[in-house]
Amino acid sequence: MIESTHGIILRTRPLTETSLIVHWLTPDLGRVATVAKGARRSKSPFSGKLDLFYAADFSFNRSRTSELHNLREVKLQETHGAIREDILKLQQAAYAAAFLELATETESPMPEIFELVRGYLALLCRQPALPQNIFALELKLLHQLGLEPDLEETRLTPGTKKVVQSLLENDWTNGSRLKLSDAQHAEMRQWLQVFLITHLGKLPRGRSSVVPG
Repeated sequence: MIESTHGIILRTRPLTETSLIVHWLTPDLGRVATVAKGARRSKSPFSGKLDLFYAADFSFNRSRTSELHNLREVKLQETHGAIREDILKLQQAAYAAAFLELATETESPMPEIFELVRGYLALLCRQPALPQNIFALELKLLHQLGLEPDLEETRLTPGTKKVVQSLLENDWTNGSRLKLSDAQHAEMRQWLQVFLITHLGKLPRGRSSVVPG
């Protein structure tokens, strides 16, 4: 059965000398894995269309026996090129992918999370890779997953509680403009670290790189 959707590439890896496995985030199908046969050949129709955080319309043949489907066609829409020009932005985008892979199930619709990630990647393309971007990402994703921390039950200082509330309520751009003191940064880093381990079982891969202590 052929299906079509829109997605953002979260991860790619070689399958054979000529083929790639491409992991997508989509609004209607959630996380989907596809095989791009021949994608590593220079004259492949997929050439130049499959890279990290590319957004595209695509179609695939759904497998009846596995969660790995055959990619048919890709129409590239957005490359988010600024992310690959800055190692810190790339690390922050990769952390978002790692968070999703840890915290979500495959092939489960998540339109709100898809919109969050799309907005987050757009932010990274136009703003510096600031630590509060990660705090905002974690808080907003936790909220969508039904795991939002109860601020009334936390021992955060009043000023840090206000920062948390602002990051949750503001859009990406306004959240990135918040100024955190060194003490607030350290407090939020540790508080969210404990919360993530408690509720997800472990930290998403790469957190220490994007939120240094």
